[in-house]
Amino acid sequence: MTSVKLTGIFRRSSRSCPVGNRVLKYLILATTILTCTIVYFIYETLTFAGRVDHIHASDAAPSVSQEHEHPIEKLILYAQAEQGRLLSRQSHNLSTAVMRYQERRGRRPPPEFDAWFNYAQEHDAIVVEDFFDRIYDDLNPFWTLEPRELRRRSAPWAHEHVISVRNRKAILQTTHADPMGRMPQWHRLVEELAQWLPDVDLPVNVMDESRLLVPWEEINERVQKEAAARRVVPPSEVRTEFTGLPAIDAEPEDEPFDVRWIDSPSRNIPPIDIYHDAIDWPIAYPRHSFSGYVQNWTLSKDPCQHPHLRSLHGTFIEPVSISTTQSLIPLFGGSKLRQNNDLLLPPAMYLSTDELYAGRGGRGPEWIQKKDGVVWRGVASGGRNKVETWIHFHRHRYVQMLNGTAVHEAEIGSLPAEGTTFKLPAQGHYSLVAPGNGSLGGWLSKVTDVAFTRLECFPLPATPADETLCSYTNSYFEVRPPIPMHAQYGFKYLPDVDGNSYSGRFRAFLSDSGSVVLKATLYDEWHDSRLMPWLHFVPFDNTFIDVYGILEFFLAAEDNGVHDELAERIAREGRVWANKVLRRADMALYMWRLILEFARLCDDGRDVLGWIDDLDS
Repeated sequence: MTSVKLTGIFRRSSRSCPVGNRVLKYLILATTILTCTIVYFIYETLTFAGRVDHIHASDAAPSVSQEHEHPIEKLILYAQAEQGRLLSRQSHNLSTAVMRYQERRGRRPPPEFDAWFNYAQEHDAIVVEDFFDRIYDDLNPFWTLEPRELRRRSAPWAHEHVISVRNRKAILQTTHADPMGRMPQWHRLVEELAQWLPDVDLPVNVMDESRLLVPWEEINERVQKEAAARRVVPPSEVRTEFTGLPAIDAEPEDEPFDVRWIDSPSRNIPPIDIYHDAIDWPIAYPRHSFSGYVQNWTLSKDPCQHPHLRSLHGTFIEPVSISTTQSLIPLFGGSKLRQNNDLLLPPAMYLSTDELYAGRGGRGPEWIQKKDGVVWRGVASGGRNKVETWIHFHRHRYVQMLNGTAVHEAEIGSLPAEGTTFKLPAQGHYSLVAPGNGSLGGWLSKVTDVAFTRLECFPLPATPADETLCSYTNSYFEVRPPIPMHAQYGFKYLPDVDGNSYSGRFRAFLSDSGSVVLKATLYDEWHDSRLMPWLHFVPFDNTFIDVYGILEFFLAAEDNGVHDELAERIAREGRVWANKVLRRADMALYMWRLILEFARLCDDGRDVLGWIDDLDS
């Protein structure tokens, strides 16, 4: 359980611990177009920056030489430049898509790649090969398993929840409860694509928490073997059709793969030091930050890079669901820590129309009509918080840190030690001025509306007088009524933090709210390669220590509205971009590509299986 899981994560390195007149007329025309494009790009950058006039080099961190610039302004400019470079690699036709695929993957695309790309074009999808990096990071270790072994490890009889495709039909197979109703959401998406899909079995994890934790050394060795074996097969050797599983189904049934799930009762006992040790607070700015603000979004989410998170996040204290294995098996799920080996697909919550995750499907009000403030409502989830451990839970800390009363008490030293989940930034860090010429706590009381709707005791009393309350945290938190998601869109700033795992509200916040989404998470998701921090959303560290600097930058009145304009631009960019790359069609394309690649992995002819153009053949 937790103790084993936590030790495993923090003892091992993560994957990161460890390319004559007629001609002249066309040349002049091309040069003119290029010049106009460059001028336009520079103009757009300067307009976005407001009073900032520096564009950062693509291969360098933001410069610290311009003292008149705030670090956040530099990070915004850097993000805009990175987005431009990313979009320069967009594929507008099939031949370019194939070329970029082979350059990045070292293989031919899988069979049916042309159908996949045609679907993308028909749905006006933005195709950038980088957007699909997650698929290959997840699948690459599995190339070291024999196809027959992969089929055995993914067979329906070896798992509780499986989506199978046979003869272009999607079949849902479950033997256990699915309390959150996730399997039907995924099944419907596969069903929409089934007419183009090969036979395949997809075992799915319906828990919030990820379940695969293969030793880093093993994964690293497998990844190196896979990389060494890549090759673009000559056209004469390519086989263009999947074998299909009907023939495989007719084979004598293999001995089911016996997964050793580590879920014994003893794993429900959290590490003993959590009951006694103080919170492990980092002393300096967070690692992988620029002047205290998140610069490397990927590494900011890596627990191996931030060992203090072992006492600051419920995932490492006592998760709700505990069932993991160190076996490399194909298991698909909606999110994972960087150290986990689950295969990511778009989360079921993002496919749902439930008001909890999708609001009412409408857009929020125009920026000028929104309230200058922060709103958040949620339950005290994140794991099983108990009387001895709740001060280590991330949501409790988050709510306290944005509560004006609690912050004011911390400022004057009257917040009880046994109920303190956070520390204020060290003097001089983030250059905080007293917002509104008063205390930080007093200012927060004016600009934040952050509260729990349930305190989620564990264990819950047999006959609680009020199920929303909790005897050991009632003194520190006020329970307030929920605010419907569409009503939250009336605020300019919407923070989004982890619960038991990823937050199911993130996609709707981006695509519908028209507000600035402030995002802190430890979890990787399918969309990470297609979203740009500081351009589409504002990232903050998992200690939340930078949140005061972020709020002061955007909400303080001393900047004559310049920072409010930057915030409006981020909100608009986030909404426009999300409606281009996070649509259901985009999730379908991701799922389709994932299935094609996994089906190829399971095929005995996988080394020569691929797509070729008729001209190549």
